[in-house]
Amino acid sequence: MPDPGWPLIIQGGMGVGVSGWRLARAVAQAGQLGVVSGVALDAVLARRLQLGDPGGHLREALSHFPSQDVTARILQRYYVPGGITPGSPFRPVPRLALRPNHWRDALIAAGNFAHVWLARQGQDGPVGVNYLEKIQLATPAAVYGAMLAGVDYVLMGAGIPSEIPALLDTLAAGKRAELPVDVAGAAAGQRYTVALDPRELAEPAEPVRRPRFLAIVSSAVLATYLNRSPATRPDGLVLEGSVAGGHSAPPRGRMQLSPDGEPLYGPRDLIDVPKVATTGLPFWLAGGHATPQALTAARTAGAAGIQAGTAFALCQESGLDPELRRRLLARAADGSLTVRNEPHASPAGFPFKVAQLPGTLSQDEVYRPRPRLCDLGYLRSPYQRPDGRVGYRCPAEPVDEYVRKGGDASETDGRRCVCNGLTATIGLGQHRPDGYAEPPLLTLGQDLSFLPGLPQPEYTAADVVRYLLDPAI
Repeated sequence: MPDPGWPLIIQGGMGVGVSGWRLARAVAQAGQLGVVSGVALDAVLARRLQLGDPGGHLREALSHFPSQDVTARILQRYYVPGGITPGSPFRPVPRLALRPNHWRDALIAAGNFAHVWLARQGQDGPVGVNYLEKIQLATPAAVYGAMLAGVDYVLMGAGIPSEIPALLDTLAAGKRAELPVDVAGAAAGQRYTVALDPRELAEPAEPVRRPRFLAIVSSAVLATYLNRSPATRPDGLVLEGSVAGGHSAPPRGRMQLSPDGEPLYGPRDLIDVPKVATTGLPFWLAGGHATPQALTAARTAGAAGIQAGTAFALCQESGLDPELRRRLLARAADGSLTVRNEPHASPAGFPFKVAQLPGTLSQDEVYRPRPRLCDLGYLRSPYQRPDGRVGYRCPAEPVDEYVRKGGDASETDGRRCVCNGLTATIGLGQHRPDGYAEPPLLTLGQDLSFLPGLPQPEYTAADVVRYLLDPAI
């Protein structure tokens, strides 16, 4: 039986910034696991400081960061009292790369620290942080920053997070940690890593605590693989189905598309829950389980509970731009909201759910005029150049650049700039010197059956928790 200390509900870690500290704090305050999205928090921190840090929350959090030298440098570089002039470009943050960069690591760690620290204030519920395995270059610094703030759980999906348990152990011991990095074209046996020595970044007053690790998986095979050894074994599993928002695993075997161009999933793609249960690890069901009935069914199947994302993405504490959130709710209420599983939209190579909303990158008339560029670069992939050096490429960058770097032009078709699009979704879109403003890109899950059970037209995170836990429904 699941440990009664495990949460019944995990709030999904939706990036960039949709699962912000306000949402995570509200869910944790309601007694469930609130989760901060750890993706691109260096950019989120830098841009909110440039907007003047309304309320002073981030500056308050940074005043508690163990290295005040880092805090002083961040504020000097990015904080603008009163905020930059509307429409002005944001100052950039260092891009991810294999080459060591202490300033970049410090900014990533501070961003994660600040958002987890804020989520934990004023309440004693559990707080987690969610990462994408794909963004390996940021992981050590991001995880350590969250650990400095006392994070209770680390969650990771969109890949095979077999190295994370050891990473958490090493960082909790205060030792230098290395994480292997996938480099396309690397010779057999050639190993690339990104490293972090926590003692060089920030020395906490007390030793950091190792958080629990939950691996987000889409198959019993991967769950069994991770459970095979103490070195790779997570503390628990989130079993994510294909209707969940954001990135999802592609169908098993050769991908086939429906007549309207979405990936077709079949019986092979269903997660074998009884097989996962044999691992003995606690698990949660995710993707289309945000109803009281689904929670009851999950518990009956042996799960510790469920993970819910979209229901929280549309609540008042969500990091979504308020106007975009209201438009999504209105369309959901009248039945006109469509969420497509786009097979090629994301540069990450995974199918990606895109909410269809006029004025966003879901619309071809918005996507086509957008200048192709890659300036944030979180989803860039390292590759080995012919001269042996490592380069970086993204299928959403200009096609000629991608091809010049050894990429296949066909891989660029339909690719949206997820990094810039998701950042614009939370009101932090870049404004270019030529006046062009980055349009948003919205992602939600494809199951909206929870909406009739929640107050309309607006509801809170606490409303979602009460709805899911209501035995009378």
